[in-house]
Amino acid sequence: MSFKKLHIVLLSYHDSNGGAGIAAGRLKVALEKEGHRVDFIVREKGNTSNALKFGNGLISWLKFIAERLFFLRFEKDKSIRFLFNPGVFGSDISKHPLIQQADIVHLHWVNFGFLSVSDIAQLTKLNKPVFWTLHDMWAFTGGCHNSGACEHFQQSCGDCKFLINPNPNDLSHKMWEAKKTGFASKNLHIITCSDWLGNRAKQSSILGGHSIKTIPNAIDTEFFSPNATGLGLDPNKKYVLFVAMRVNAPAKGFHLLKEALPYLDSSTTELLIVGGEMVEELPLKAHNFGQVSDPARMRDIYAAADVFVTPSLEENLPNTIMEAMACGTACVGFEVGGIPEMIEHEVTGYVAQAFDPKELAKGINWCLESTSSGLKSRERALQLYNQTTVAQQHLAYYAQA
Repeated sequence: MSFKKLHIVLLSYHDSNGGAGIAAGRLKVALEKEGHRVDFIVREKGNTSNALKFGNGLISWLKFIAERLFFLRFEKDKSIRFLFNPGVFGSDISKHPLIQQADIVHLHWVNFGFLSVSDIAQLTKLNKPVFWTLHDMWAFTGGCHNSGACEHFQQSCGDCKFLINPNPNDLSHKMWEAKKTGFASKNLHIITCSDWLGNRAKQSSILGGHSIKTIPNAIDTEFFSPNATGLGLDPNKKYVLFVAMRVNAPAKGFHLLKEALPYLDSSTTELLIVGGEMVEELPLKAHNFGQVSDPARMRDIYAAADVFVTPSLEENLPNTIMEAMACGTACVGFEVGGIPEMIEHEVTGYVAQAFDPKELAKGINWCLESTSSGLKSRERALQLYNQTTVAQQHLAYYAQA
């Protein structure tokens, strides 16, 4: 399908740190391959990116600090400090020349003092379509990024579990009111990476009346491929891979994987860890690769693994699962968020009952014994997540606005 040539501006807090920034950068490449002009504006910029940094570095840092200090008096305790963003500090980017020239303005993750609720509302007042790819629930809650079992976002928030003094008129309710008004424009179109998040957005009182479409993230399936080189691992062993920014981040669930490891055969199976911290006293021999920033190195690690396991307690549509699948590696994860949409149970991998280490181990062993799940994972990634398919889905949705 052919579309008229567009000028698209993508907005994201970061271009390469975190799943949302990486996904936005990959969408830029996918859309450019279809012949469109795509500018990528970020608050924080990586060293190798061609994204455009918006704002003075010191001022950007001060806005981030101001957002955290504002929330400090409301937070229940420091454990939830980055699980809730008020969205009161940011910069009005609506008058930026590229925004003014654009046919399409497309937001991704814009917290941490990049765009406030009122800044986003200002963009929706422009005489052009504004699209927003949600990577978590923040756009339709009173401030949390993932509400867990709480369903207050379906009404008007308030009585928020993240706040030190929850009550019907607390900060979450006030920010819900700001979003309910600020995000009311029919010029705002929502994209979610998973049906799970899309269904939650449709149930929300803030975005429930908007156009909402599920489109997965894109991945370069030529780059992420099954050919591994240079790791020096024993070809007679089986390898289980775990990846996280921080191994000990509670939401990433390494503690549950650790409980599952005794159910694996330690004489034939070893563990690969990416995440920057050495983990001690494990029942399997572990190879710790530390923090890996080189995409080629990361690709080789995926491809060397026999199974990739993501024991996360909450997820949307993890880039890591897509990357592993594209590298021909079977995947195991809990039945949370968008994970069951990605892994075909006992076909491309195993979807384990949530938070049960024995089920997790059962899934890992199933993948280690399977002779076809890796190949089928690769086929599924080629079908669903290749750049052309994902770009065309975005362009078709843009055309409807």
